[in-house]
Parts: sequence; C-alpha cells; structure tokens
Amino acid sequence: MPSIKLHRTTGVKVGHVQIGGGAPVVVQSMTITDTADAIATATQCLELSEAGSELIRVTVNTPAAAAAVPEIKQRMQDLGCDTPLIGDFHYNGHQLLGRYPGCAAALAKYRINPGNVGTGSRRNEQFTTICKIARDHGKPVRIGVNGGSLNQDLVISRMQENTDRSLGLTSEEIINECMVISALESTSLALDADLRTDQIVISCKVSSPKNLITIYRELARQTTQPLHLGLTEAGMGLKGQVWSAAAIGVLLEEGVGDTIRVSLTPQPGGDRREEVYAACELLQALGLRSFSPSITACPGCGRTTSTTFQELAERIQGHVRNMMPVWKARYEGVEEMKVAVMGCVVNGPGESRAANIGISLPGTGEAPTCPVYIDGEHATTLRGSYDELAEAFQRLVDEYIESHYTLREELATDAPH
Repeated sequence: MPSIKLHRTTGVKVGHVQIGGGAPVVVQSMTITDTADAIATATQCLELSEAGSELIRVTVNTPAAAAAVPEIKQRMQDLGCDTPLIGDFHYNGHQLLGRYPGCAAALAKYRINPGNVGTGSRRNEQFTTICKIARDHGKPVRIGVNGGSLNQDLVISRMQENTDRSLGLTSEEIINECMVISALESTSLALDADLRTDQIVISCKVSSPKNLITIYRELARQTTQPLHLGLTEAGMGLKGQVWSAAAIGVLLEEGVGDTIRVSLTPQPGGDRREEVYAACELLQALGLRSFSPSITACPGCGRTTSTTFQELAERIQGHVRNMMPVWKARYEGVEEMKVAVMGCVVNGPGESRAANIGISLPGTGEAPTCPVYIDGEHATTLRGSYDELAEAFQRLVDEYIESHYTLREELATDAPH
C-alpha cells in the first residue's frame, strides 16, 4: 500500500501544547491512581511529566474524581508543573462535567468515547451535551473510538448490510470500517454542536498493530483533524513495547499521527513512567524528537563474559533519567547528547568515538583498561573496580554536560558576574 506521507492536519491547542498543524509529535500518558486521591494523582502526574509526558490523562468516573480535579491541577502548579490535564470520560461525562464546573474549567481537554457516551436516542444527545460544555469553556475534545467499546448499533447495521448486499467483507474489515465511520460521524456531530475544527482530535484505538495501521491510513485519507495514535491495550513489558512500535512507528514514518501514547500494562507495583520512556524512545529512534541523551550499549556476546558493561550501562541510564529534569531545565540541547557504554574491543572504540562521550570496557582476555573517548578523541583511560569505574565515568558525563552545553538564557542572566 502506498505511503500517505505528511498527513496535513489542523492545529489544536491543549493548554500551552499544540497537537497537529505541523507541531512536533506530542507524548501522552495516563495515571493509574484513584483520581479521587488528589495527592497521589498529582504526585504521579509530576513523575510522568518529569519523565517526558507532555499531556496527562486522568480518569474522571465518579463525583469524587470530578471534585478532585481542580485540587490535582493546583497541586501540580504548586510543584511547578504546568503539564495539561485531560479528563477521560465514559458513560457519565455529560453529568459530571455539568455538575462540576470546576472540573470542566480545570481540564485542558475532554476525551469522549462515542461508543459508551449513551445508548439509543440518548447517545447523540449526551455526546452533544459534552461538546457544548467544551464549547462554553473553550476546551478541545478528543473523540476516542475504541475497538472494545464500539457502537454496537453501528456494527450490527454494517454486518447486516454486508449480508444483504453480499459484500463479502470479513468481520475484521467491518469493524475497521465502523471505527472510521464512528470517528467521522462523531466529528460531524461535534461540529454541529459549534465546536471548531481546531478543537477536535480523533483517535481510533484497537489492540492489533495491523488493524491500527489500516484504520489510521483510512482516517488520514478522510480527515485533516489531528490524530492520536496508540494501541488500546499494548500489553506488558517487551510485548507491549514491540507491538506499539510496530504500529505507531509505521504510521509516523508515513507522516500519520500527531500525538502518541504507549499503553503499557505495568507490573504489579511497577513504574508507570515506563510508558513515557517507551514513547520518547520511539520518537527519538525515528529522529522525530529528542528527549534525553541516548545510551548506546553493547548487547554482549561470548567475548563479554563480565557483567560490568551491563551494570555500567544500567547505572548510566538510571543516572540520565534521574538527572534529566534538572539538566533540561538548566542546559540547552542536552537531550541531543550521545553516550556509549561498550563491552569489548570489536566495536567498543568505534562506537565510543561516534558518541559525545563513550567508554570501551575490556572483553575476555583483553587488558583491564577502559579507554574513554570524548567527541571522537581518546581523552583518558580508566582502571579499577566496578564502583571506581562507574563513579569516574559518571563524573565525566556530568562534567561533559556542564562544559559543553549552554546554560539557559534565564539562568545565565541571573548568574553572578
């Protein structure tokens, strides 16, 4: 199938963040806390924001959750976080937004699922109610169609048409078609409720990468609204990351997609930030954005029987993630930095020279020395225990950043002369 290439979209402002209209692809995430717990939710929002999330969605499913939204936003602002909050509404959004105007005002965008906003004749009425509240508050909406909660009246109608007219479509093809129809019909309904085109984002999420690609290619042909990409349920760990990259990466390379979320299932008690790191890495891998210094690390082989290179790569990766909120606030361009942690002489020196700063650890049978390269030149050689090596190399990384990246203008202006 031919590529779409550079799908042109209308720009939509969500708080201070623009989606579409030529803006860089935006990273989104979603909290996993009980939204009614304002302290826990605000804390997680801050963590997600510091990890790189530029829009954060919270579930608004109960009166307590709706009542907590203004406090969550205020707590975030008190902590210096201005990342826009998105409200995720299902079933009762029209009621909650109407009854809790403070919630409606605090949110930067409303997510509406047309498949469960109501049933029968009430569906359009309740969908329109949310759109009019968005209009009155000057807020954009995301029309978020989900494969798992698709309008069943629409599906049954198309299935019957397929049978009556002997169209020969598979059930999968009909579902894909219904996803697009639901999104486009709901967009028309939102426009009829006096929302502008620059207030509407569309998503059509399913859990199959192949179907997601098919659906979004068709959407890109039929609308110029900004598109939010992501699998409905990507899954856990490696599976979720690979499936998300397989679908989202193809579409982004074709110019389709203006904002993304990698919907990873966390381990029990796991780190919700992993979905943000995965989204940032995906955009960075495609050369679309830079969020954090990239760590090139040796995969290991029979030459690297020591685990030192693995431990050092993990330590440096953790240090970079922990320090990035500080570095990003202080230094211009630090997210473009490249670091290499290599495990033997085969590719070690070459990859280290190609990085801004790199270390080549010894493989099996090699001399116990670790040459360090800075901007392509051999700068020093480290020796010693793992802890000594790790501390020395981490210090060199910190010193490189301090000496090679420009202090942000507002900080430089305040610095003593």
